[in-house]
Amino acid sequence: MMTNSEINMDQLLIKAQTLIEALPYIQKFNGKKIVVKYGGSAMLDENLKYNVIKDVALLKLIGLNPIIVHGGGKEISKWVEMIGKEPEFVNGLRVTDGETMEIAEMVLSKVNKGLVQMMQKLGVNAVGISGKDAGLMTVKKRFPGGKDIGYVGEVCGVDGTILDTLLEKNFIPVIAPIGSSEDFESYNINADDAACAVAKALNAEKLVFLTDIEGVFMDPNDKSTLISEMNVAEAKEFIDKGIVGGGMLPKLSNCIDAIENGVSRVHILDGRVEHCLLLEFFTEKGIGTAILKEPLF
Repeated sequence: MMTNSEINMDQLLIKAQTLIEALPYIQKFNGKKIVVKYGGSAMLDENLKYNVIKDVALLKLIGLNPIIVHGGGKEISKWVEMIGKEPEFVNGLRVTDGETMEIAEMVLSKVNKGLVQMMQKLGVNAVGISGKDAGLMTVKKRFPGGKDIGYVGEVCGVDGTILDTLLEKNFIPVIAPIGSSEDFESYNINADDAACAVAKALNAEKLVFLTDIEGVFMDPNDKSTLISEMNVAEAKEFIDKGIVGGGMLPKLSNCIDAIENGVSRVHILDGRVEHCLLLEFFTEKGIGTAILKEPLF
């Protein structure tokens, strides 16, 4: 029978082994830019939210340069309903009239500053901005399927100067997906698209999508078919063959776009798993799906 001291020593050795396993990854990603698209259930559950922010804070403190791009769609829908309107979507994009645009900007600003406050509480400096600040994201009006759905923008330009400045001064940028058109109108941007645009502009080492699914599956109905790693050619094949659909289709398309425009790796992670960022970045197995540029072998 093992004594308490022997059990405690075994537990300590397991912790030490975990740290050693993380060392080469910490060395590899030191100083690299990591864009995290933060949304889904992980934003609604306070415990999950705090764990995500702790993960990002740790990434910063061990030498990485994280940038957060957040959503807030469910919160926006709640406020839209409160004024007696029914949220409406076309191809997954929110129909955004002038009144809804004001609500979206108000809600996203509130979410943004809440995340900044959590960062500050953990002892890391963060600055909340939107795509309108310093001309970060210029947009044009988006017409999904040829339909006019109001103030919904497609990113057509990113000026990362403000992000580089914040990172150089040791701040974590926290970005709300609101952009400005050439005539200085405000537009709502899909948060996945905004994160992809930022990652491409910064030539980020990693782009991470925190979602409400475990990753990409060979068979969506069989959880044992989770794909840990796939290359761009395989991802395109999945789209062409119709293996993926629904919300995963535009997400995987964004992954391919990011890889083909300078991002080294893209990860699709289940944000409902505590410390999913650390598990994916710093353990050999990982927990989600990583999309790479080149074939694995």
